[in-house]
Amino acid sequence: MAILVTKRSRVVVQGITGKSGDFHTSQMLKCRTNIVAGTSPGKGGTTVNGIPVYDTVRECVERHQADVSVLFLPARFVLDSTVEAIRAGIKLVVVVPEHIPIHDMIRIRKYAKAHGTMVIGGNTAGIISPDEANVGIIPPIAFKKGRVGSVSRSGSMTYYVADTLTRSGYGESTCVGLGGDPILGSTFAEILPLFDKDPETDAVILVGEIGGVYEESAAPTIRQIRKPILAIVGGRYAPVGKRMGHAGAIIEGEMGTAQTKLNALEEAGAYPVMNLSDIPKVLQELIGPPKG
Repeated sequence: MAILVTKRSRVVVQGITGKSGDFHTSQMLKCRTNIVAGTSPGKGGTTVNGIPVYDTVRECVERHQADVSVLFLPARFVLDSTVEAIRAGIKLVVVVPEHIPIHDMIRIRKYAKAHGTMVIGGNTAGIISPDEANVGIIPPIAFKKGRVGSVSRSGSMTYYVADTLTRSGYGESTCVGLGGDPILGSTFAEILPLFDKDPETDAVILVGEIGGVYEESAAPTIRQIRKPILAIVGGRYAPVGKRMGHAGAIIEGEMGTAQTKLNALEEAGAYPVMNLSDIPKVLQELIGPPKG
């Protein structure tokens, strides 16, 4: 079992006829992702990679029972496209584009919550459940089905953690990229309970980065999670006031440093990890050696 996306997920690609949508559709299909349709207004009736294209998301839901959407569109179209998906009945929207206007993301988050939809992103690499589904732009080479989940703000850190888990024999159940923009559709606090309920996830790795307070805000939730949570935070040596890659990765004063995040997470019950190579060692102490 996995969380959020599985082989049963019925995925629609919004913006499937664009260069990015076309390419990443082909890559997701190679991972056996069940893509049932795509959208591109004005191009309904065509196909991309053998996938039927429609003008609206509602047609995809009505004709193919789509329940997950992934967006490959310019940032300025994300608000309208996400609202369209939510109104059509989609319950999980993965927003790949970055630099979504802050007011747009605030409106998206409010609208999604009101309609019972989960939004992942913006600026997310996506979600991957190895051997089940890969929704987004995650290269699958580092991933192997296993029993450790991860939820991360950084796409590259997601890959490094997965490579560490795969090489050490633990593998991954599901890896969720929250995204690197300042305002996100979903948070650590909203994803961690999903892993806690998954019978095939034995432990979770929380991968944070400097900037914002999403990691610290997860502390009350971590106290309620029964499964062990490891915490690693990128940017321990980042200078104050310098943005490090993501729009949200910037230290302002004493807020959002890697150490303050690690301190808050450890106080809540997470197990801090300073280096990737330490992850297998800590996992062995907490859940034992890899299975199988």
